[in-house]
Amino acid sequence: MDAECLDHRLTDEEREAFRRDGYFIVHDALRADDVAALCEATMRVDAEGRREQDLGPRDRLSVMDFIGRDDTFVELCDLPTTFAKVCDILGWNIQIYHSHLVVTPPWQATGKRDMAFGWHQDSARLNLEMEVDPRPMVSIKVAYFLSDCSDVDRGNFYVLPGSQLQNSIDFPEGGRKALPDGAVPVLAPAGSAVLFDRRLWHTASANYWTDPRLVLFYGYSYRWLRPRDNVTMSHYWDRLDPIRKQLFGAAPTGGYGYTSPTDADVPLRTWLSEHLGPDAVAR
Repeated sequence: MDAECLDHRLTDEEREAFRRDGYFIVHDALRADDVAALCEATMRVDAEGRREQDLGPRDRLSVMDFIGRDDTFVELCDLPTTFAKVCDILGWNIQIYHSHLVVTPPWQATGKRDMAFGWHQDSARLNLEMEVDPRPMVSIKVAYFLSDCSDVDRGNFYVLPGSQLQNSIDFPEGGRKALPDGAVPVLAPAGSAVLFDRRLWHTASANYWTDPRLVLFYGYSYRWLRPRDNVTMSHYWDRLDPIRKQLFGAAPTGGYGYTSPTDADVPLRTWLSEHLGPDAVAR
């Protein structure tokens, strides 16, 4: 893992924004050449995915478990500008449990605009079967914006700030397709990343811009949570360093190593201890 990530640890302002709002933006998380390479890989997956799912050119494409489709996607799993922030929020016993590539082509506005809202919290059954209020965080996502969403009507990610501590929210007439009071679009330029609590009420929206909206979601959770994806990485395995192998599900000591990990199971803990001191990984 690149020690440069230690230059991008969670700031006090980011920690407070995450605690208060449930999300924050990391500007310039990606360099311009990285964005270009990721756009090229994403559009190749877009073409493949439309054939696989029999989608038309105007349909929204959603591809889960996309990381193993291209080398450029693997490089984001421990990206220096974001990964230390993930560790500062969740700790060292973490994995990538889910990945999600989304391409929203431009829509043609006809009459009243359909914003295509679909408000939700992530993790589905977790929100029905954990009967506590508020429910635990358990996971976070990093969303990398490859297209420019710095203005509205570009397929923006909408959020209801602070709603990560609410098991339910009040919807106006129209239900989950309407805009709740206090909801805002996240204005994320190309190359930025948004880190958000999986409990945050959020939604995608319609794209009435000229370009497709391209976003890559990397979901990080505690290792004891079953992955939402197949995590198809076997063809990369011999090229992964020990920390990346941890992130993609390795547990050398077996199933017990997910809940009572040894150093062999969580090389990230050893790395953080060596670079930040043992107090940083005490819990």
